[in-house]
Amino acid sequence: MVYDEAGPLTRAFRNIPGVELAQVSRLNLLRLAPGGHLGRFIIWTQGAFAKLDSIFGTWNRVSDQKKGFTLPRAKTFNSDLARIINSDEIQSVLRPKKTQPKKAFRGNPLRNIGFLVKLNPYAVNQRRAEILRSAPGKKKAVDAAAAQAKAKANAKKAKIVKKNRAAFYKQLVAPVK
Repeated sequence: MVYDEAGPLTRAFRNIPGVELAQVSRLNLLRLAPGGHLGRFIIWTQGAFAKLDSIFGTWNRVSDQKKGFTLPRAKTFNSDLARIINSDEIQSVLRPKKTQPKKAFRGNPLRNIGFLVKLNPYAVNQRRAEILRSAPGKKKAVDAAAAQAKAKANAKKAKIVKKNRAAFYKQLVAPVK
């Protein structure tokens, strides 16, 4: 609530929670719009509204209390800024729009073969040589021989384990002397 002179009105509203009082000669923007948020409900008394002209002046008359202060005037009379900016007169004076540079594509050369070739053109030849080295026919023959050798080694281990098991059991069952 904005008032002009302290009186019974100020005493009536001072104890109501959420209601703030402000004298018109001591207005504060931070109390009228806290945090810069406009839209606060403000009640003006008739005396406070009448005193605004003497404090801040009008467009035609200078302020009585503030030396040389007049109300600011609007810079533009036409508020349709979109129409003004898009007009031919303004657009002909402006410089052309800058184009954005292309963003560099960051690919993973471990997963993307095309990007790997961009980084290392010899990668195609390396891949081809690797495939030829591990040809499917040779790999099967090598795998079969390795499997046979592994089976023989497992059979020898099984015989040794069986022999050791039998010796341990004989020792376990033997009478104690």
